[in-house]
Amino acid sequence: MRAVMYENVLRLDTTVPKPEPTSEQSLLKIRRAGICNTDLELMAGYKEFSGILGHEFVAEVVGGELAGRRVVGEINVTDGTCEMCQRGIPSQCLNRNAIGIDDHPGAFADYLALVSRNLYPVPDDVSDDMAVFVEPLAAALQVTEGVHISPRDRVVLIGAGKLGLLVAQVLKLTGADLSVVARREKPAALLQKWGIRAVTADELARRSAQVVVDCTGNAEGFAQALELVQPRGTIVLKSTYVGTPAANLTRVAVDEIRVVGSRCGPFDAALRLLSHGLIDTESMIDGRYSIDAALAAFDHAAKPGALKVLLEF
Repeated sequence: MRAVMYENVLRLDTTVPKPEPTSEQSLLKIRRAGICNTDLELMAGYKEFSGILGHEFVAEVVGGELAGRRVVGEINVTDGTCEMCQRGIPSQCLNRNAIGIDDHPGAFADYLALVSRNLYPVPDDVSDDMAVFVEPLAAALQVTEGVHISPRDRVVLIGAGKLGLLVAQVLKLTGADLSVVARREKPAALLQKWGIRAVTADELARRSAQVVVDCTGNAEGFAQALELVQPRGTIVLKSTYVGTPAANLTRVAVDEIRVVGSRCGPFDAALRLLSHGLIDTESMIDGRYSIDAALAAFDHAAKPGALKVLLEF
């Protein structure tokens, strides 16, 4: 089968053996997949990755009870027995693997074997294009899972990229006073279309926000968030990246700032939002490529300001 491999260099391998699912797994025929910033960070050295990339996907189940059904899949493959799993926090399983990220084959391939408990059937009114966004939309929803955001709060989101635009749409639903720092014209235009205030960093007063969400994907984002958050405010970190941020942690202590890491979120809720038409994903699609043109797709996705690039099978 075809698979997009990263082993010090990115390549399309057409000779990868088709996976053979275990009794706990389903065989998935990938229909569509999306390239995200994490894929690019893995190629830059994050987690010293080597293998098949990809974790945003919609697929068709081959065989078994769900045969022929379209599904999406949670990326965390857990043991179900560790302390975190027993506490109902499987995303932090002490022995987890992550699809296309950490010791598990990814979804940029014709087929993927994945534990059946990770699968969520896709409603008929959610298209393949929409379903590709379930994983990052679930991650966007995790912001509101980890932090209570009141309609009275002033919230600033920095980083209006692929994930940031989804987080912005989720935060709009809270009724909060939301501003999004957008450095480029296209995301600013999308935010305006959605009725969300797009601003430049210079337009925001220091220490003006109760909540700051960092979706920048770079090590400077946390320092910028510290400039914007009020004493006793909250910073939500959505960024993963290679490198270590330099930030004034003394201010975190003195001003009693709460820092919340935020990772994966609820797939069922993401599917409901898409089914109800509450999130615009179509406007975020920047390009479509056949899996056979995967290298060109990655070149497109790596361009500054690029939004979602899809791989079609």
